[in-house]
Amino acid sequence: MSGLLALLDDVAGIAKVAASSVDDVVAAAGKAGAKTAGVIIDDAAVTPKYVQGFAPARELPIIWRIARGSIFNKIILLLPVALLLANFAPWLITPLLMIGGSYLCFEGAEKIFHVLFPHGSHVIDEDMAIRDPGHLEEQKVKGAIKTDFILSAEIMTIALAAIEAPNLWMQAATLAVVGIGVTVAVYGSVALIVKMDDVGLYLAQNAPTPIGRGLGRGLVKAMPVVMKILSIVGTAAMLWVGGSIIIHGMEVLGFGWLGHHIHDWAYAIGHSASEQWTGVVEWVSKATMDGVFGLALGFVLIPVATKVIGPMIGMFSKKTDAH
Repeated sequence: MSGLLALLDDVAGIAKVAASSVDDVVAAAGKAGAKTAGVIIDDAAVTPKYVQGFAPARELPIIWRIARGSIFNKIILLLPVALLLANFAPWLITPLLMIGGSYLCFEGAEKIFHVLFPHGSHVIDEDMAIRDPGHLEEQKVKGAIKTDFILSAEIMTIALAAIEAPNLWMQAATLAVVGIGVTVAVYGSVALIVKMDDVGLYLAQNAPTPIGRGLGRGLVKAMPVVMKILSIVGTAAMLWVGGSIIIHGMEVLGFGWLGHHIHDWAYAIGHSASEQWTGVVEWVSKATMDGVFGLALGFVLIPVATKVIGPMIGMFSKKTDAH
């Protein structure tokens, strides 16, 4: 009996340690997740455009496919790589982050370039052809998961840098919680956004009161505007996040003059405003300058990507059209 009681006491002690570890993981995940807020906003703002143009019945299945791809990106691909880099090659993290930031700058600048200088492509025309919606959906999902991979890499790396875990297992558990939590938050929000017009239509047709029907009609009319705003916010967030990653990476690598100048300019602008707005104006000023730098870098990268990297990928993938 004394041996059994001792065993139960040991089990209780282990349970207490486990519960404490769970609390530590959740607390660390919350702290690390807060550090990734900028990239999360980018991710949530970018994703809805991937379901535009599809039948309402296909919207949630597409979002579910992208969310599954995002979980695979974070947990299966990126989490082990992040832990290996953090523990065995931390010097590689900054250059890899800068590569991801450059991609975000390129993609954001390319969207603006297409708005300023509209032009067609037979490849895009073929992909967008209504006669092949299955192919279009496949391409959209692949594109979304590719963009998510870059954003997820930034999220996981930023979260890893914010984790103060005593061992590898705690780091892994915290990163897993961050990865799953961020994915649920982002794609759950996206699902609500893209189905809001259907909710509005249902209310407009079936609500028992005039106020409810009016609300439904308002939602239906507002959602195209909301989607347009999200597209603009997503592009701006790409440039802001990408530019800030590059600037911070330059500082880490010893080229901090640009980051220092932006900080000083933002500080001066912020403190020229009234006291209660100082912090907001300073943050907006810095984010704007980071975004302008990201846009300029993206415009430089457009010919590099389309004239050099694209053809090289085409050669390796044995495609005649490298677009």
